[in-house]
Amino acid sequence: QLQLVESGGGLVQPGGSLRLSCAASGFTWDNYAIGWFRQAPGKEREGVSCISSSDGAAYYADSVKGRFTISRGNAKNTVFLQMNNLKPEDTAVYSCAARRSTAVQAMCVARWANAWGQGTQVTVSS
Repeated sequence: QLQLVESGGGLVQPGGSLRLSCAASGFTWDNYAIGWFRQAPGKEREGVSCISSSDGAAYYADSVKGRFTISRGNAKNTVFLQMNNLKPEDTAVYSCAARRSTAVQAMCVARWANAWGQGTQVTVSS
């Protein structure tokens, strides 16, 4: 059974940083992508960043380029999202997701996945 668990959310002041973690388990796929998505109240879900399991290729939404970095951990199926220079508009519930055999841009743009985590709240406020 596919399972994804996020951690690392919280309250941070504008300009601050947070690091989100996603631990995925139950995978038997050879090729997949893991992505971070966010949804603020009253807004559509946004694909923030996605990374390939095979070659580490990454995609970033324009709204986070230069501020967020996605990476794979040493442990298999662990993905991190380092968020720097956070802005109030980054406030949202952040969820990680996994999708089989997909290009990273396709996953982030389509906002569709085979499995989702429960989400973690990120609040940027002074």
